[in-house]
Amino acid sequence: MNIKMVVTDLDGTLARSDSSVCPIDIETLKRIGNSGLCRVIATGRNYFSACKVLSEDFPIDYLVFSCGAGIMNWKTKEIIQAQHLSKEQVEKIAAVLLDHQVDFSIQDKIPDNHHFSYSLRNKDNEDFKRRLDIYNGYTRLLNVSKLEEASQIIAILGKETDWFDELSRKLDGVKVIRATSPLDGKTLWMEILPPHVSKSYGVDYLCHLLKIGRNQTVAIGNDYNDMDLLTYCKHSFVVANAPEELKKKYPAVASNDENGFTHMVNKLLHR
Repeated sequence: MNIKMVVTDLDGTLARSDSSVCPIDIETLKRIGNSGLCRVIATGRNYFSACKVLSEDFPIDYLVFSCGAGIMNWKTKEIIQAQHLSKEQVEKIAAVLLDHQVDFSIQDKIPDNHHFSYSLRNKDNEDFKRRLDIYNGYTRLLNVSKLEEASQIIAILGKETDWFDELSRKLDGVKVIRATSPLDGKTLWMEILPPHVSKSYGVDYLCHLLKIGRNQTVAIGNDYNDMDLLTYCKHSFVVANAPEELKKKYPAVASNDENGFTHMVNKLLHR
C-alpha cells in the first residue's frame, strides 16, 4: 500500500489514559520513520501543553497543534504556520459568550497560547477550575477593554450537547469544534478558531509542502474534534475508546491503553 504519511491524535489515541505514551508505540513511530514515512501528531493541545507529553526528541516529524492553528517542524522546532482570530472577531465572540454567561478562555497568540485571559461565572465548573490550576501562573482575568488577536477561544460548557448547538448558531465567520475535555474525559468543550483552521487543514498544508497525496495518508483519532481529520485522510481509524458514533463510521482498533496506534500500523501497513 502506497502510504507516505501517518497522522495520529494525541490525547485518548496515542497517549494512554495517564497521558503517557507506551514504549511499544514509540518504537512503532521509530520503525515507520525509518521506513521513510512522515509522522504527524495532530492535537488540540497547544505547544506548551504538548511538551508535557512529548520529549524534545520524540520520534515525529511535525506537530499540528491547537487544532491546526499552529504547525511545527518537530526536529527544528520551527513554527511554519500560525493563524489567529482578529481583534474584531475576539470582541464579537467574547460578547456572545459573556451574554450567555459561558465560562471561557481567550488564548494568546502562537507561540504563547498557553497564556490566556478568562471569564469564570459558574463557580461549580470543576473542569474549568482544574484547567486554571494546570495553567497557574499563565492566566489573568478577562479585561474586555484590552482584547487583542488570539489563537483560539475555549468555552467549557458542561454536558449538554443541545447547549453547544444553540450557541454555535450565534457564532458566525469562525470555526467551531466540539470536543470532550482531556481533563475529566466527559465535560463538553467548544473550541472556537479562525475559519479555515482544523486538524485536516494542518495536514493538508503539510501534504502540499511535502508533495504527498491525500490518498497516501492514514489517520487515527478518538473524539469528535478528529472528525475532519478522519474525513480528510484516505485511510482512517478510531481507537476502541472512541464514542460509538465514530466507531460506526470508521474501523476500530484497540484502545489507547492497549496500543491502538501500533495495532493500526500493523493492520494497515504491515499486513
